[in-house]
Amino acid sequence: MNIENIVNTKNIKLTSARKTILEILISSNKPLSYEDIKSKLSMDKATFYRNITKFEEENVINSFESNDKKRYFEIQKTKHSHFICTSCSKIECIHEKLDLKLSKYQIDNIIIKGICPKCLDK
Repeated sequence: MNIENIVNTKNIKLTSARKTILEILISSNKPLSYEDIKSKLSMDKATFYRNITKFEEENVINSFESNDKKRYFEIQKTKHSHFICTSCSKIECIHEKLDLKLSKYQIDNIIIKGICPKCLDK
């Protein structure tokens, strides 16, 4: 995924802060919270969230809140669901197609909560 292509197609000015955030999210294979990536950033929390808000407005990233009350972010590649373990709080991307339909609604994201296989085996 090319950062310059992302910002050019969305008409976003590429600043060093935005480039850093995108590089971190692109290189991750799972959603990340601010706490997960703050040590890799050379910007304050306000700058981070201001840029995240811009990315969300332009549909560059997806975000959701987990059991731990943290907001998690990921690059919007393909629409998919997430599984959050209610025991260990692990977050997994679910790429299987979940065919849920609600009359008069458009569903963009599904968050499934339950117990992961690792916790079930304990």
